[in-house]
Amino acid sequence: MALSNNSKGALLMALAMAGFTLNDALSKAVTPLMNVGQLMFVRGALTTILVYAVARQMGALGHIRLLIQPMVLLRMLFETLAAITFLNALGAMPLANVSSILQALPLAVTLGAALFLGEAVGWRRWTAIAVGFVGVLIIIRPGPEGFTMAALYVVLSVVFAAARDLVTKRIDPGISSLAITLSTAAGITVVGAALIIPFGGWQPMSGSTFGIMALASCLIFVGYLAIVMAMRTGEISFIAPFRYTSLLWAVALGMIFFNEVPDIWMVTGTVIVIGSGLYAFYRENRRRAEAARLEAASGGPAP
Repeated sequence: MALSNNSKGALLMALAMAGFTLNDALSKAVTPLMNVGQLMFVRGALTTILVYAVARQMGALGHIRLLIQPMVLLRMLFETLAAITFLNALGAMPLANVSSILQALPLAVTLGAALFLGEAVGWRRWTAIAVGFVGVLIIIRPGPEGFTMAALYVVLSVVFAAARDLVTKRIDPGISSLAITLSTAAGITVVGAALIIPFGGWQPMSGSTFGIMALASCLIFVGYLAIVMAMRTGEISFIAPFRYTSLLWAVALGMIFFNEVPDIWMVTGTVIVIGSGLYAFYRENRRRAEAARLEAASGGPAP
């Protein structure tokens, strides 16, 4: 039986989360060995080479000239800013905690769609968004001195990633996902190279470290491509909840490889964030179903 666009989008989102979270674990493992700029450059360069080879083989490079469109460049900017802030947080926080805060991303996307795309959001979803961000505060647990830099970095990463996803929906459908992925990887590589010296200079890499980065590049390639395809295939309100599968990976990887055991505050905050997100998606689906019913009953678009 053929899958619907929403089902395909959901599977692609789950695949993207697996790729990104496994990449995150590998990147976290090498953060003590190199600065963020070097990490972005090495991983980005390897990913760019991989994407270029695949795109060339599939004949997807015909869209290269279209990559100077404003929406593509804006997506590249947001993706790069999200990478910088996320990697800075990843080196200073447990993997599961970073992933838990990222679970607020679907709520941030809903908020952005309401503020910047004119999407209708009722009071119930506004409440869900507010409650979800309370859950983020519980995970972060700011002390008397306020937020730590790591916490601020991961929150900024959520903001930039939400902007990236909203912009993705506005990109010309004629531009292939591989071409967009290539531009993103190349942009991150260039910015990473520029940040190496300001962030402390180049550090020699062993063969094992390079191998880890090569594997991370393959995984982030899978994540990049899958998330672009997911956001362009299904409805955001349907596929966004499948982002939560990344938390399962993060908790397992954190416990196995970094000896990180989630505490009660992280678990509580995560439950609140995910519960709020799922409720917001439920309300959105009900709204769409009601609009479709009214349109069918009236024989035209619902007022």
